[in-house]
Amino acid sequence: MGSLDTNPTANSAFGDGATSDFQPLNPDDVRSYLHKAVDFISDYYKSVESLPVLPDVKPGYLRDQLRSAPPTSSAPFDVTMKELTASVVPGMTHWASPNFFAFFPSTNSAAAIAGDLIASAMNTVGFTWQAAPAATEMEVLALDWLAQLLRLPSSFMNRTGAAGRGTGGGVILGTTSEAMLVTLVAARDAALRRSGSQGVSGLPRLAVYAADQTHSTFFKACRLAGFDPANIRSIPTGPETDYALDPARLLEVMQADVDAGLVPTYVCATVGTTSSNAVDPVGAIADVAAVFNAWVHVDAAYAGSACICPEFRHHLDGVERVDSISMSPHKWLLTCLDCTCLWVRDTHRLTDSLETNPEYLKNDASESGNVTDLKDMQVGVGRRFRGLKLWMVMRTYGSAKLQEHIRSDVAMAKMFEYAVRADDRFEVVVPRIFALVCFRIKPRGGMTEEDADEANRMLMERLNRTGKAYLAHTVVGDRFVLRFAVGSSLQEERHVRSAWELINKTTTEIMQEQNGAE
Repeated sequence: MGSLDTNPTANSAFGDGATSDFQPLNPDDVRSYLHKAVDFISDYYKSVESLPVLPDVKPGYLRDQLRSAPPTSSAPFDVTMKELTASVVPGMTHWASPNFFAFFPSTNSAAAIAGDLIASAMNTVGFTWQAAPAATEMEVLALDWLAQLLRLPSSFMNRTGAAGRGTGGGVILGTTSEAMLVTLVAARDAALRRSGSQGVSGLPRLAVYAADQTHSTFFKACRLAGFDPANIRSIPTGPETDYALDPARLLEVMQADVDAGLVPTYVCATVGTTSSNAVDPVGAIADVAAVFNAWVHVDAAYAGSACICPEFRHHLDGVERVDSISMSPHKWLLTCLDCTCLWVRDTHRLTDSLETNPEYLKNDASESGNVTDLKDMQVGVGRRFRGLKLWMVMRTYGSAKLQEHIRSDVAMAKMFEYAVRADDRFEVVVPRIFALVCFRIKPRGGMTEEDADEANRMLMERLNRTGKAYLAHTVVGDRFVLRFAVGSSLQEERHVRSAWELINKTTTEIMQEQNGAE
């Protein structure tokens, strides 16, 4: 009989590699490296306020500073950390800076960082319940907790208390794009079945709808899901609805499509659009979509976090009549990227389109139907342990502190809005609802709208070049508008006041230059 020789050099298949001293998870190294990383993180948060928000670097700078080819030999971890500090940090746009007012915030917290660190260390791949029981159940629990904070109907929850398992449920995805894509695919398949199509032959007849203020990722997801670009409806909005989707206009467009032989399939309503924070009327949109049996998805990526506060919850009124809703705690609920929560009223409508069941993943728990295999509610199969950081944030801070965090940001945004309205050189372009103020230098004297657009563009560019503040822009009603988004986790009133003083001073300089040039 043959036997496996215990001498590692006796068998070439178990040669030099078996005697290697390389131990990537050496316990002493783990402790040492992580202590140094934690010190770096702590020091970073202490100093980030003093760093330029936007870096002054040119494309390709990092390749010039670091090796262009991978090293062959090892180096002390201290060398790696030194290069990180010297080369990487100066090239970062500091989203954590309290002087960051661009886009929407990317919030974080000590609890979230700890949760993400632990999840990364465990490195579990929770595609099925059996592959990671605690990871799967933690995600289910965290989603049910958050659903309760948002006062979502029990039909969206995985577990409904004494009533046991519900028909709905949730999954944590990477981004809103994924949430839109998976629900578009489910809606597409349902519409094809409903219209009696064989396979995808009926795809050219399916139509989808959203306001022109809806995030561009929606239109990208529609193309990925196979919808004909000619049937993707971007419905115009205007100041008469504060740039929200008009249900009457939606009804007209959907009915016209039906009359033309198309099949209304999916409507995306947004609570807190990126450009202007417009809030589409969820209940009224659901009523219109119901006439055509179309899927309704609510994108509450940013403003959904505010709805944990009773004073903002009315923006979700009617949610019990939609098919799915998503929101991103990584934007405003102190949970680091990536963390987009998607809930659906009927999980089977999602899993029917996304389920995959190869032999090597079959197991008794999955076959029993008593567990949630989260792989069947997403595009891929593999997945990170995202639920831990979300649970740790809610468990550590509780709903009261999370509400306090939201209200503090809104109060600072109100303060900034008041300052803008008190200065007759500026105008607030759309009503402030949450913590975003859309404002601009308004035309005055002999200024045209084009002159005002140029002045606002110049204002933004000069502000951002200082490194003391970072603002982004949008276009609303054909006007160039500055967006001032409050919400960075380190922001305090003094940062908002300093930003306003800088805006005020820079505007004065620009106007003096323009007056001098006349």
